[in-house]
Amino acid sequence: MEALGRFNLGLGCLPLLLDAETRSISAENPTGEKGGGAKAEPTPDNPASELGRGWKVRPCITLKAGETVTLADIQGAGIIQHIWMTVSEKAYRTCILRMFWDDEEAPSVEVPLGDFFCNGHGLRYEVNALPIVVNPVGGFNCYFPMPFRQRARITIENQRWEDIGGFYYQITYALVTDLPDNIGYFHAQWRRSMTTREHPEHTILDGVKGRGHYVGTFLAWTQLSNGWWGEGEIKFYIDGDTRIPDDLWDGDGRLCRWGVGLWGQDLLNGVFGLPFPQGGRRRSAPPLPLPLPHL
Repeated sequence: MEALGRFNLGLGCLPLLLDAETRSISAENPTGEKGGGAKAEPTPDNPASELGRGWKVRPCITLKAGETVTLADIQGAGIIQHIWMTVSEKAYRTCILRMFWDDEEAPSVEVPLGDFFCNGHGLRYEVNALPIVVNPVGGFNCYFPMPFRQRARITIENQRWEDIGGFYYQITYALVTDLPDNIGYFHAQWRRSMTTREHPEHTILDGVKGRGHYVGTFLAWTQLSNGWWGEGEIKFYIDGDTRIPDDLWDGDGRLCRWGVGLWGQDLLNGVFGLPFPQGGRRRSAPPLPLPLPHL
């Protein structure tokens, strides 16, 4: 029960008293240390210059062109519980979010910022799902629990040709004494392709080995042919499957996967979202089958 409580699995766990320490990392407290917030000294041109130290002096940072910034570097065992970010739309595809667990060299998460929060095409729109919420005016929220045993490091790289100012972020996590032996680590891949009539398939996920849960996929596609806006089967090849998949969503697999009918419109609920950003030929859908994860 205590192990479940650490993950904040529902309101029923709120009364449980746990052996954990909640910390928060932001531009005001970049290390998350106890008593480490609001230490910045305001300069004369800072809006907080007349208030002095201890007020909101450094609420955001500037992402320099071509540079990588470490947003969090947490030591010890713990669980990231909530990530909040907001920034201009020009950062959505040109800034890369990476996450490293336990001193690994290759990131377990490597995804453009906007796509990680289910905002594709470099566009801003609202999403309402259990693990991902995008509130009005680009408030990115992620509630996926992300455990780590020794260390957690999160970086963001600005691949744009210019600086991007006004990057706000907050990473809330809990430090714990230990984690269950059967705990899994959070991973996310991103890939893009241009399909053709000769080879119409797009690979969603590949190269995954070992035990785990598949918890969802975000898709963003551009309609290039009149009369076709995303129909197609979604196939799962699992544990040695070759030509014939283990799982096939029949008919219009894309619609079936989202649980909607033909000629779907904007749809947002607590499990998944089906937003159509700005109409036209650009569409997106974040299916998140959390109640029934694939094992």
